[in-house]
Amino acid sequence: MGGDLLQRIRVHGAVPQHVAVIMDGNGRWAKGRSLPRPLGHHAGMKSVREVVAGCLDAGVEVLTLFAFSQENWQRPASEIEALMALLEEYIASESAELSERGVRVRVLGDRDRLTEGARAAVGRVEAQTADGRALALNLCISYSSRGEITRAARQLAEEVAAGRLRPEEIDEDAIARRLLTAEWPDPDLLIRTSGEMRISNFLLWQLAYAELYVTPVLWPDFTRRDLFEAILEFQRRDRRFGRVTA
Repeated sequence: MGGDLLQRIRVHGAVPQHVAVIMDGNGRWAKGRSLPRPLGHHAGMKSVREVVAGCLDAGVEVLTLFAFSQENWQRPASEIEALMALLEEYIASESAELSERGVRVRVLGDRDRLTEGARAAVGRVEAQTADGRALALNLCISYSSRGEITRAARQLAEEVAAGRLRPEEIDEDAIARRLLTAEWPDPDLLIRTSGEMRISNFLLWQLAYAELYVTPVLWPDFTRRDLFEAILEFQRRDRRFGRVTA
């Protein structure tokens, strides 16, 4: 699927090193079909497979997916329970193939709030895929960007109070090294599905210079071809990072 677009991507050459995705629209997809919301989340698993495969095909090195925010804990208990079960199901069904394809999975967020079964599943998939080198797949679960930045600021304050760090040593790099994404470059491309024009407390620090791509496609309908179209649009952008081109 999308072989023609993949060929065009390869001709242009400049593939984003890090792609981040806000996977939005599962609920609306289900509502449009008169289905319960959890079935929309379940349908979105197919799109996760599509995007992972597409990133491997295109040569993307890091894929970060916004799966569940801290704010999502305010949803009905039945939906949260279904989402935790879905996380376990995804890990159980995909871990072996992810490992075989060289995908290293990491979960970023507050794990303490996950169910016991979900925490155990996360530990298993991270251990099973630890040697992956083809693609880093980050799943942001129980994640808050403001919370992440607050945590980094608290760590810096504690280090200053303990005498391990001088205030004048605190710069952008010092903050970035204490974020959950410290080992990866910032996203080059942010994709948001469902047409909403919001960042939704996702990677606020890291997205400073990312190219934004918003599509009306609901997440369960998002395919490898849609990913390739986003990458092609990225390749057409003039990334100046505040500078003026000649």
